[in-house]
Amino acid sequence: MIVLPDGRLQVQGAVNQFTVPALQPAGEALVCEADRVVNFSNVTTVDSSALALILAWKRAARAAGHTLSVEAAPVALRSLASLYGVSAIIFPEQQGSDARAQS
Repeated sequence: MIVLPDGRLQVQGAVNQFTVPALQPAGEALVCEADRVVNFSNVTTVDSSALALILAWKRAARAAGHTLSVEAAPVALRSLASLYGVSAIIFPEQQGSDARAQS
């Protein structure tokens, strides 16, 4: 489920191969309206479908002239993004801080 408190997309529950088909079009309509932040703090579980969902939303937002960022991503989502080599796309704001932490 997606709720929209204070302009943020608040994703709730599981984000997996079973829920993404319903989440994708609902979120896409919202990210095409304005710059958005998607918050995953109330997500219970994720699988690699969550990466596909975020990438689809980012593409839709960019095509509509907007931005989409991700906050409160669970460790499992960050691990999957790293494993699949898409961390820089999904979490671009973190890339600068990661580089500083390594120096």
